Amino acid sequence: MMEAVIRKRVCVVTGTRADYGIMSGLMRKLKEHPGIELQIIATNMHLAPEYGMTVNEIEADGFKVDCRIDSLLAGDSPAATVKSMGLVQIGIADAFARLQPDLVIILGDRYEMLAAASAALIFRIPIAHLYGGETTEGAYDDCIRHAITQLSTLHFTSTREYAERVVSMGAAPENVEWVGSLGVDNIAHEDFLPLDKLEESIGFRLGDKFLVATFHPVTTLPGEEAAQTTALLDALENAIKAGYRILFTMPNSDTGGKRVASLIREWGERHTGMVKTVESLGRRRYYSALHHASGVVGNSSSGLIEAPSFGIPTLNIGDRQKGRARGLTVVDVQSDRGSIEAGLKKILSDDFRHLALCADNPYAKGDTLSAIFGRIIGFISKSSDN
Repeated sequence: MMEAVIRKRVCVVTGTRADYGIMSGLMRKLKEHPGIELQIIATNMHLAPEYGMTVNEIEADGFKVDCRIDSLLAGDSPAATVKSMGLVQIGIADAFARLQPDLVIILGDRYEMLAAASAALIFRIPIAHLYGGETTEGAYDDCIRHAITQLSTLHFTSTREYAERVVSMGAAPENVEWVGSLGVDNIAHEDFLPLDKLEESIGFRLGDKFLVATFHPVTTLPGEEAAQTTALLDALENAIKAGYRILFTMPNSDTGGKRVASLIREWGERHTGMVKTVESLGRRRYYSALHHASGVVGNSSSGLIEAPSFGIPTLNIGDRQKGRARGLTVVDVQSDRGSIEAGLKKILSDDFRHLALCADNPYAKGDTLSAIFGRIIGFISKSSDN
């Protein structure tokens, strides 16, 4: 009689459109492997209508969501954020008890991921962490990322420097691998929408001159989100006068994020026909927008990590991404109106756009997905033998 195949349970925890978009290719490979039972826990922004109810995108891609943990509260104060973390941890406890995963995969540095990692520690479930070792001095995510590193067993980093940092933090060198960015790897295999199809899907004409903008609150500077957002919006007035349309993706559910989103929506409503705000584009539409865009503006990590692969410039505003590796396509400016206006003028110049077109992406390595998948398979196979 043929011996039954033992399937290992690999659980992916996802809380935002961003981490799902990055991990979706890896999730598909795991789902298709005969020796793996893929489990998915969706929480935080995925379950909130104001952020696009993006759990529906996960299911539309053919995945089964095994557990939904509704954690977002009405406010975005520090107290509300901490309470949301508590709700995630309570829900994760029930999910882990029921699903009994053999490995948990966590990406990034958000507060809901810290709750998940803490629960996995108590359940003695090993964690595979993407992407430790990075530094973002303008967000409390920095501390969260390093905390998750300390709780994890397997470590996948986006640059060699970050791999060395994770080892210096005490991780076993044999469990740390420099693999490059999954987001960059995804781009190399993406089927981009033609511009007209992208415009049809969002109900807005972008034309041949538009900027993709995303702005999050700087969580280490509470109370300054309104002033910084207003400075950006005032500076973008000049871009609009020059004929550029603006495609704004809304901020994450960080402390102060609702205030930022409100200001952006109000500004967009005053510029009908020139500004489009969206809760979530999803991976394909977002990468398609970058493929056709003139540049990226804001303080999202995507401007540093994925945008360079499209040969377009990024204007990175303020301190949120301070300390993170960046290539020649990125111009850093302070968060006041004058600095942003000067930065916009620079990145939209012919000389800088030509430079961006030819520059390398420091997060590109090649075969990123295969490297991560192979290491995970090797790890859980070894654990089966013990």
